[in-house]
Amino acid sequence: METIIKWSLGIDVGLKNIRCCLSSIDTTQLVKVKASRKFANTAGGLQELLVWIKKHYKDQQAPLSVTMEATGVYYERCALFLQQQPFRISVVLPTKAKRYLQSLGLKSKNDKIDAEGLAKMGAEQQLKEWSASSPQMYELRLLTRQHEDMQKSITSFGNQLHAITHRMYKFEDIENRYRETVSHLEELLKQVEAAITETIKADAKLKQKVDLLSSIKGIGELSAATIIAETNGFELFESQKQLESYAGYDVIENQSGNHVGKTKISKKGNSHIRRMLHMPALNMVTYKVKPFADLYERVFSRTGIKMKGYVAVQRKLLAILYTLYKKNQMFDDQYQLKTIGEKELEPSFGLASKKP
Repeated sequence: METIIKWSLGIDVGLKNIRCCLSSIDTTQLVKVKASRKFANTAGGLQELLVWIKKHYKDQQAPLSVTMEATGVYYERCALFLQQQPFRISVVLPTKAKRYLQSLGLKSKNDKIDAEGLAKMGAEQQLKEWSASSPQMYELRLLTRQHEDMQKSITSFGNQLHAITHRMYKFEDIENRYRETVSHLEELLKQVEAAITETIKADAKLKQKVDLLSSIKGIGELSAATIIAETNGFELFESQKQLESYAGYDVIENQSGNHVGKTKISKKGNSHIRRMLHMPALNMVTYKVKPFADLYERVFSRTGIKMKGYVAVQRKLLAILYTLYKKNQMFDDQYQLKTIGEKELEPSFGLASKKP
């Protein structure tokens, strides 16, 4: 009889339910499913899950690890609850879990299969341990996202107001309601900005990190706060490549034999990060901030497509922000950080490159 060396609980979390699979791996590296069950994603359901784990987790001399995906916000309550137990929690990026499941040759997909795949992944690999965001970091993410939503609403209502005022008939009461809405949203936006500033000041370490990222000309407090909040202080990332994938800047190539298709970024990632880096990238090119402006010029001169240059700047900017945060250093535009490569991203965005 082989000895169990590790227990692994894979959890596929949804809005209403969580599908769990408890597996074990023995000294022959054989992974066996021991139990599988679905629970409600509620406080009561999590208590039932804990009872179920204790029932089936018999050989407690072998450690138990829990693996789940970082999808949306639905996993957070479950992860925090289980972290308070004597279990090792790992939260993996969706792209990493997807590629692992694909490597198993699975052709079908459902919650049960996903839970089994995550359990097998946790059994076979030594995944990084997850830790919950601090209350300040969590609040900062909510505030920066609220700021983004309000900006979108102001733009939307502002466009509608512009259209209303240029129609062939004038309706003052309708126009006034639109103006009042825009004015109210602008006032709320100021309150959110003040709350973001206060949240940053309340945490000395967070304030220091925001100041580090803001040492790059074009990165303000809001931009730095958004990047830090959306990455949880880059907690889940061990390399720039992982970060690029999380933000949707990873490159997708389409080439086989003599066929050479378009190369582009996946955009399958955190859209809040890409949105926040858009304006800083434009400003850095406009005001010729090094090394970003030089990178833009090289890409644009070779491709003839401005958007490729701007996206290349965004990608490099994210890599530098990551390095500054990890190395705890200020930005120096006269010093090329050795940890940042010069590989330039050239996404096609459906446009043909300029022929030589």
